[in-house]
Amino acid sequence: MITVEKREQIRRAYFLEDKSVREIARELRCSRNTVNKAIASAEPTAYTLKASRQAPVLGPYKARIEELLAENERLPRKQRYTSHKVYEALQKSGYRGSESNVRHYIAQRRREKKRPKVYLPLEFDPGTDAQVDWGEAVAIMGGKQVTVQVFYMRLSYSRRLFMAAFPAQKQEAFFEGHMRAFRHFQGVPRRISYDNLKAAVQKVLEGSNRQEQQSFIVFRSHYLFDSHFCTRGMGNQKGGVEHSVGFGRRNFMVPLPDVASFEELNALLLQECLADDQRQVDGQEVIIGQAWELEKPHLRPRPERDFECCVVRPVVLNPYSQVEFETNRYSVPTDRAQRNLVLKAFPFRVDVLHLTEVIASHPRCYGRHQEIVDPLHYLPLLEQRPGAFEHAKPIRRWRESWPVAFEQLFSHLTEQESDGRGVREFIAVLQLCRRYPEPLVEQAVRQALVYGCGHADGVELCLRQLVNPDMHIPSLDLAGGPAWVTAGTQPLNLQRYDQLLQRA
Repeated sequence: MITVEKREQIRRAYFLEDKSVREIARELRCSRNTVNKAIASAEPTAYTLKASRQAPVLGPYKARIEELLAENERLPRKQRYTSHKVYEALQKSGYRGSESNVRHYIAQRRREKKRPKVYLPLEFDPGTDAQVDWGEAVAIMGGKQVTVQVFYMRLSYSRRLFMAAFPAQKQEAFFEGHMRAFRHFQGVPRRISYDNLKAAVQKVLEGSNRQEQQSFIVFRSHYLFDSHFCTRGMGNQKGGVEHSVGFGRRNFMVPLPDVASFEELNALLLQECLADDQRQVDGQEVIIGQAWELEKPHLRPRPERDFECCVVRPVVLNPYSQVEFETNRYSVPTDRAQRNLVLKAFPFRVDVLHLTEVIASHPRCYGRHQEIVDPLHYLPLLEQRPGAFEHAKPIRRWRESWPVAFEQLFSHLTEQESDGRGVREFIAVLQLCRRYPEPLVEQAVRQALVYGCGHADGVELCLRQLVNPDMHIPSLDLAGGPAWVTAGTQPLNLQRYDQLLQRA
């Protein structure tokens, strides 16, 4: 093939300079056939092979490759021949060429057979549709790099996006993601499209039928939206949110967010979603925020109360005043111990209830075989058994990080009272942490030590002064008081004792 520059040179020589084909071919050192082609057309023609290239090594085995590729169509999708397995099969038949030639030939044949995918452009009415999906991302949390699961919901008309991060793709997180999205959109879309995710679908039946999870049906009934599940393997049926998963990860989580907690990360993602309202989508006449204002009146109103996004399990208290959930054990106050309790697991916390009263609440743990213990839960039992103070595991764990003032008070009390009363007095001080924040109790302990009243009553007095700094305590004025004010100052009358003896 000749370049377009040389083709132009030939055409100028022929049409403008009146040179012959032979003369042009001689001057430019090309064939007369090439000159004639350039004269016939200014546009370059595509190069086509007149005959297939020779493949002396692979050629004899191409028929075998075609047989294996045809057999692939009849095999299960996950047990088909890979290019490497085809190469191994050819080696057994005597092939001595390279594996790269086999891979190149198979890729070429697949491209020839593969038809391009085409899709219908879709258009949605305001408030009618939304799409939901999960995505995975990485964030710096508490100084460590962690993988988070991100919930996405996208309104199909306005393209408004909501994102929220969770530790895992649990059903309770799936429900809470919806609840937060409905708050963000200030309404509920009439239909939501999903993959066949386990949080909503228990079993995929024939055709478009699904056996849905009972808890998902209850959730859907609470918010009164319809659900639509995509055909298996056809993620393009909710392509809007599929695109949003990558868009949100690339634009909202790069560079990696550096946060202290999931609460801070979700606040950051919400701000990014609000800022995205100023973006204008290609083909849309207004920005996302303006389109959402048009869509908002068409959304269903949210119910008066939010759905309780949790898993409810009956639990039994073990001998250590703990209940178990997903292999982890959570403590319960020893003075509220009941044999049969109910546990509610939310995405970020676990509540333990007796009847309808929450008696313990802990951050949810997603590890395995962990103990999540609040040392305050064991103080009532320690009051009865102060001799176990030094060896009680919850107190030993707390003691590793509690304030220095606590340790100073403990040393002060145990030095003054060596028969165990000092430990009891210190436990009474720790009990104050059940009613007041620990930093406030720490401040009261420091003041009590300075005032020289390092005991439970002294600490509680300092606490009350800290809580009510304007509280005025009147002084006691005995001047001009009743007759009893002179008690103890009158002279002694020993005859009184004689009166007692006479009565005896």
